[in-house]
Amino acid sequence: MTGAAAAFDLPIIDAHHHLWDLGRNPHPWLRDLPMIPFRYGDYSALRGRDFLPAEYDAAAAGLPIVASVTMEGEWDPVDPLGEARWITALAVRTGRPAAHVAQAWLDRADLRQVLEGLARLPLVKGVRHKPRAAANPADVVRGAPGSMGDPRWRAGYAQLAAHGLHFELQTPWWHLDEALDLIVANPDTPLVLNHTGLPADRSPAGLAGWQAAMRRLAAASQVSVKISGLGLRGQSWRAEDNVKIIRDTIDIFGWDRCLFASNFPVDGLCGDMATIFSGFAAAVSHLSWAQRAALFHDNAVRVYRLDRACIAPATERTPAA
Repeated sequence: MTGAAAAFDLPIIDAHHHLWDLGRNPHPWLRDLPMIPFRYGDYSALRGRDFLPAEYDAAAAGLPIVASVTMEGEWDPVDPLGEARWITALAVRTGRPAAHVAQAWLDRADLRQVLEGLARLPLVKGVRHKPRAAANPADVVRGAPGSMGDPRWRAGYAQLAAHGLHFELQTPWWHLDEALDLIVANPDTPLVLNHTGLPADRSPAGLAGWQAAMRRLAAASQVSVKISGLGLRGQSWRAEDNVKIIRDTIDIFGWDRCLFASNFPVDGLCGDMATIFSGFAAAVSHLSWAQRAALFHDNAVRVYRLDRACIAPATERTPAA
């Protein structure tokens, strides 16, 4: 192993990426105009190309990725089961991904039927619905329609445990107290926080607010965190910008509750996959081999209930000297 991948002495499970076929799949944000506001700015580069297993393999070349988890890509909600069925068929043909997180709109009238359909697909382990979010902490309105405090949204969340599905949350850190309310009311539903709580504001005040919110959320033992989505608008991905965020997240939640993920192809707007994963590796180089194995591999096996027969078991390998 050479180049950026030389830092890895253990296999990787990429815990969050997307796949799409723009000629066949209905993703309004990748198809329609005008383009939506996006945290990385101009995303027109994503609109012009498919991202299928071949493209993923090219992006991941040289990295020891042994399995991956796909995340819903905002497929047209008119067809709420379409993406999960497409991903399942793709996995049958290609053997990938190892698991999928599906779209489910928690405040829709047909949610029960959607969850029943998803529960019949063994590849689907959890669901995501991005709740309504305020643009900044000062504008948070508890209970706003479409937010985590909306009674219809909360009633939908309460249905997940009965279908054996966990929840994946993507929201700015100033909404994490609302997530705590959900967790208290639904203790049997595991929650996976996406993209490190979105610490885009790297000012001292912004980072202090992010840290405090993350510490409050960490009190709930059923929460895991995907360390991903750390790109900054208009900047290339650099380890020096993100090492402290990565280490703080692991200090707050513990190495046994954090997972690394590429968020490709979206984070390809900020950097290549080797740069991102090498940055993760540099940030945790001080940890033991077993702790790093948990972050890059074993925690994903647990969170996504993966079959070890189809992946390389990191904890059974002999660490490099």
